[in-house]
Amino acid sequence: MPNTSTERSIRAGDVTLAGFLEIPRHACGIVVFAHGSGSSRLSRRNNAVAAFLREAGLGTLLFDLLTADEERVDQYTREHRFDIPLLSRRLAGAVRWLAGDADAGKLPIGLFGSSTGAAAALIAASELPERVAAVVSRGGRADLAGDALSRVRAPTLLIVGGRDTEVLRLNRAAQEEMRCRSEVAVVPGATHLFEEPGTLDKVAALTRDWFVRHLRRARAA
Repeated sequence: MPNTSTERSIRAGDVTLAGFLEIPRHACGIVVFAHGSGSSRLSRRNNAVAAFLREAGLGTLLFDLLTADEERVDQYTREHRFDIPLLSRRLAGAVRWLAGDADAGKLPIGLFGSSTGAAAALIAASELPERVAAVVSRGGRADLAGDALSRVRAPTLLIVGGRDTEVLRLNRAAQEEMRCRSEVAVVPGATHLFEEPGTLDKVAALTRDWFVRHLRRARAA
């Protein structure tokens, strides 16, 4: 497979969303990013993690979960960033869109969610067990996935900062509801946004190892 890096228009239900799809040569899988809390495909943290994953042979799709009009409204009302059903529908739509893409269609898919995007990722994984092979949450609100937690089949890694005590508590409670293989990885000294020196690098390494292991296994199967 040739190395591809292109802007894409992603059809998800009745909307078209802007995204960046990049697939390195001989990719073993592709990771779809689900940002949260008003972020976008331009998220500095998610792009840093995505670049790290591509160096490990993983494709990445970063896309906007909201349309331009919805983002303008959300800047003032903040109503869409916490609309988990909407975000999960958009993410599931992107996964289905990838299945029809000439470059990505045959690759196993992982979902990487942060903040409210983590709940959207878990719901999408529960609805598409045949397509989603692994999930990683970064500082995510896994608890907001509700009843979907028990239906997730994909191996799931919940990464939380050691100083993000409330989110850590919520993630441990969410893990108790899960029936799939799951782990909580605590990054010492990190707060919610992993802004402390070296903490985002730790997130990237944990994420890489999880996806490489499980997406390679899914591709071999």
